[in-house]
Amino acid sequence: MTFFHVDTVPVATGTVSVAFTDRRLDLGDLAADDVRAAGLAEVAAATGATPYLMHQVHGTAVHVVTGPDGAFPDADALVTAEAGVALLARAADCVPVLLVADDGRIAAVHAGREGVRRGVVPATLAALGRVPVRAWVGPHICGGCYEVPEEMRAEVAAAVPATHASTTWGTPALDLGAGVLAQLAEAGVPATEVGGCTREDDTLHSHRRDGAAAGRLAGVVWRHP
Repeated sequence: MTFFHVDTVPVATGTVSVAFTDRRLDLGDLAADDVRAAGLAEVAAATGATPYLMHQVHGTAVHVVTGPDGAFPDADALVTAEAGVALLARAADCVPVLLVADDGRIAAVHAGREGVRRGVVPATLAALGRVPVRAWVGPHICGGCYEVPEEMRAEVAAAVPATHASTTWGTPALDLGAGVLAQLAEAGVPATEVGGCTREDDTLHSHRRDGAAAGRLAGVVWRHP
């Protein structure tokens, strides 16, 4: 099975599905070409749509996808109104966020430390405009595991207070998931949390646990034709 979690929801234009992959697929840029290609082929077969990737740069750029043109934009969020395109947000501790607007538009967001601090999720919601939106927040490293220097915690928490955390061993940490959920709540967006802590769950990819050997899981969202 390609996904460990799938939800399908009605929208004005039909139905949209959201899903998350686990360690069975490696969709990362550093994966061997044949491994990544096989993973993308599985996603395509499971969704009936063309996978669309972005080159994630820990920023706030939102790229509007107008079709399965094979582009690989520098961005941390993808938005589309098109059917037949599967948007992917890849992660290995960062937070993959999937958004579904009631009018049928969809978005996939990669929210890492800088993305949370700088507001990539609010930027994507702004791109979707004033329509009701639902969110799915995928597996990510928890606040009890994401140790950072005190100066970094202070910098991020100054922008997003909900991220302030401590590890289970008592050192400074960030809770990126809590930060994303706070940003969604502030915008009035209901959110469903999917999966656990990537560092603690060895069925998920984690850079903090596996270092350079870590692969990448993905949040995937697509609108059915």
